[in-house]
Amino acid sequence: GIRLHFPALVRGLTVQSAAKAQLGLGHSYSRAKVKFNVHRVDNMIIQSISLLDQLDKDINTFSMRVRSWYGYHFPELIKIVPENSMYCRVAKFIGNRRELSEESLEGLEEIVMDSAKAQAILEASRSSMGMDISPLDLINIESFSRRVISLSDYRKGLQEYLRSKMSQVAPSLSALIGEVVGARLISHAGSLTNLAKYPASTVQILGAEKALFRALKTRGNTPKYGLIFHSTFIGRAAAKNKGRISRYLANKCTIASRIDCFSEVPTSVFGDKLREQVEERLAFYETGEPPRKNLEVMKEAVVEANEVVAEVKRRQEKKEKKRKKREKRRLEALAAAAEEPEENSVMETEENDVGAKKKKKKKKQQPEESEAEPEPEENGVEEE
Repeated sequence: GIRLHFPALVRGLTVQSAAKAQLGLGHSYSRAKVKFNVHRVDNMIIQSISLLDQLDKDINTFSMRVRSWYGYHFPELIKIVPENSMYCRVAKFIGNRRELSEESLEGLEEIVMDSAKAQAILEASRSSMGMDISPLDLINIESFSRRVISLSDYRKGLQEYLRSKMSQVAPSLSALIGEVVGARLISHAGSLTNLAKYPASTVQILGAEKALFRALKTRGNTPKYGLIFHSTFIGRAAAKNKGRISRYLANKCTIASRIDCFSEVPTSVFGDKLREQVEERLAFYETGEPPRKNLEVMKEAVVEANEVVAEVKRRQEKKEKKRKKREKRRLEALAAAAEEPEENSVMETEENDVGAKKKKKKKKQQPEESEAEPEPEENGVEEE
């Protein structure tokens, strides 16, 4: 009732003014929600990791197509060069195997990075059981290999881009579990904020929802890990300790994601310390050596993080001072450029005034001279 009849209960408050106040409040709330730092946008990470996974599938499919296509001509090369991208480079370099000679050995060594493997390719080409190939087929195979190589190079650049974005958005999470696995966690959660809100038990089985619901439906054993299975820690742990280390790792991932999400200046200090804790826990499971207490590790991390944050803020202040100096110089240059036309116009007006005065003086001097010219004639007449 009070909310409905509030304008009638408060003196001087009209319905129109209340509507304006509500509109202003809505605008300020929306402005606060939209305001963000462009360097900490996790949407780019989600798109990048999705594209990276898609590129992995496509490159694998296309490389297998190159293998099967070029394998008709040089089938022995598949066993010598098992790596997909390198196989495409070698196939593009060799072309027709009958043209491969000792002179091409140096170029092969640069591609395969192994002199013994290059020599094996050369010997296999001389005694290959493959069929002959026409120049037109060879042109198409080389063109397709070139496309696969360009995709592979683009994937490397995309992975570097993802690494740089993760170091800006979630440095602790990437230092703890790796850039690719951390990006997959963020992508599966929807955003870094959503990941920070998840409990450790949810992070542990993130990516294994189907197995979880199937286990709940059949009343079987629930999965012990999801996306974090791709971490190196779980692969290094013994079979009996995989569940324990996955639970511990999920706990540390939750802490790292919350630190990255809610800290003003994110650093990788906490991620490095959390990684050390996971390493110590792995050693504890294997050797029984007791790890350090969490309180001691976090105290060290806080001290180091404060030093890093102070250094970052100092650099930002220097950059801001330099930016202000550049802006000041630019404004001074603009002001000086604006004053120059005014001075030129003043000089032109002064020159025009001086020129007009000179013209007037010349005009005055001309009648005087014309009046002074007949005098000698009169004098001459009088003298005559």
